[in-house]
Amino acid sequence: MPQKHPNRFARPFETVEPPRNAEVMIGVVSVTFLVVLLGGLSESPVWLLGLLVFLPGAASALCTVRQTMYVSAWTTIVVAATVLIRHGDGRSWLDRLLMMLLTLALGIASVYACRRRIRRETETLRLRSTAAAMQRHILRPLPLLTDDVLVDGVYEPVQEDRLIGGDIYDVVVSPWGTRVLIGDVQGKGLPAVGAAFAVIGAFREAAHREPTLTALVDALDASVMRHNSYAAQTGDDERFVTALIVNVDSHNEVQVINCGHIAPQLLQDATVITPELSSGVPLGLAELAAEPTTVDWFAFPPGSTLMLTTDGLTETRDADGTFYPVTERLTQRASLSASKLPQALYDDARAFAGEGSRHDDVAILSVRRSPYR
Repeated sequence: MPQKHPNRFARPFETVEPPRNAEVMIGVVSVTFLVVLLGGLSESPVWLLGLLVFLPGAASALCTVRQTMYVSAWTTIVVAATVLIRHGDGRSWLDRLLMMLLTLALGIASVYACRRRIRRETETLRLRSTAAAMQRHILRPLPLLTDDVLVDGVYEPVQEDRLIGGDIYDVVVSPWGTRVLIGDVQGKGLPAVGAAFAVIGAFREAAHREPTLTALVDALDASVMRHNSYAAQTGDDERFVTALIVNVDSHNEVQVINCGHIAPQLLQDATVITPELSSGVPLGLAELAAEPTTVDWFAFPPGSTLMLTTDGLTETRDADGTFYPVTERLTQRASLSASKLPQALYDDARAFAGEGSRHDDVAILSVRRSPYR
């Protein structure tokens, strides 16, 4: 059985921090002073109402409920005091009363809106946290140590516009060696994750049952086909899954089947080699293949590292549209330990894309051959 270590990349979700009380107080007092000054210069309390009433609305969007209540109460008191003090401006008491009631109503509405916003943010946060926890419980925590390899990596499934990503990975210790899966489901969202879970479940079961990688891939393809058949009945779109299946045993070679996925890269003696592999069709499209599934073999000596990734890394672009040079950056970091390489590549890719850029789901795995085999 693989030995599990604490999941370093399972980070808790964070809420947006509201401003501190001192910041709110300074902002409110400053705006109030400016509005009162403008009201005095213009000799019209309309300035006061027109410029102060936005304070509770701004607070409802940025602050806590208590802070919003404070801002609303402050605004109501300032407006009421100013209207009452300026009794000689010729306005009727009805106008003054309506102005105060309107300010009070806007304050109450702002507090209500703030409560709704915080409740909605809390529910969204809970849902996103539950979704991430569910997926990270289904996906094995990294790193994983077996008799053959040490598998470590970075997995970032949750983005701003979706709860769960479609990238998958798994590691199974079978009677025929350690089997590693990395894949990417077509599309995003819950329909995609359904196909992802189908592949992971089939992999964990078939990896212990099938002695050959070709039979294992056939089982994975059948699982995607079954999922697509169910999806068609429920009106969902059919999916295909690109995947790379690796088998590492006691021999100094590794077996790989590429199902339309990104080719792995081998790090050996501070050099990076991209093995030439036969590229088959993605899982779920085997019926369209003109040739049977092919198993590729290449040298994987002790102490070397195999890097596996999804297109969330290879399709990263900078502001000019230039793709992230994975091989070049990997070569520059070939001296790093296998456990540090995935995070180093991920951080470098984020820096390459720049601030404010959108990032796809990404999985980066390092599979280091045990130096004692």
